[in-house]
Amino acid sequence: MSPNNPVFLLDSYAILAYLNGESGAARVKEILRLAQMLECQVLLCWINLGEVLYIVDRLRDLHHAQLVLALIESLPLKLLPVDPDLILEAAHIKAHNTISYADAFAVAAASQEQAVLLTGDPEFKAVETLVKIEWLS
Repeated sequence: MSPNNPVFLLDSYAILAYLNGESGAARVKEILRLAQMLECQVLLCWINLGEVLYIVDRLRDLHHAQLVLALIESLPLKLLPVDPDLILEAAHIKAHNTISYADAFAVAAASQEQAVLLTGDPEFKAVETLVKIEWLS
């Protein structure tokens, strides 16, 4: 992959839109297709994956959450580990913005990786000055 290729970070909204065929799913599919062709890089923070899994488990059941995990692990994306630097940055973002703690991890990871954050969650309007956001419609 060329170092000039764009880097995208998916938040839980983007993943759930993709899984449920909701508004914005087509853009997520397009980005994943580009990643498969090595024309971009797609990232997902483990914290945001955990958010997706608890939502699926709550709405469906543990079996479906396990199926979602297997699907996500098969996608052309990199799961970002949660290290102390990311935790401290997410805590700082949460302390100074009206955003959920899980979403603060997405912002922190996007900032660290210089990635475009892909979301449709209006909560991210509070942090538009911190990272570049591509809004899913």
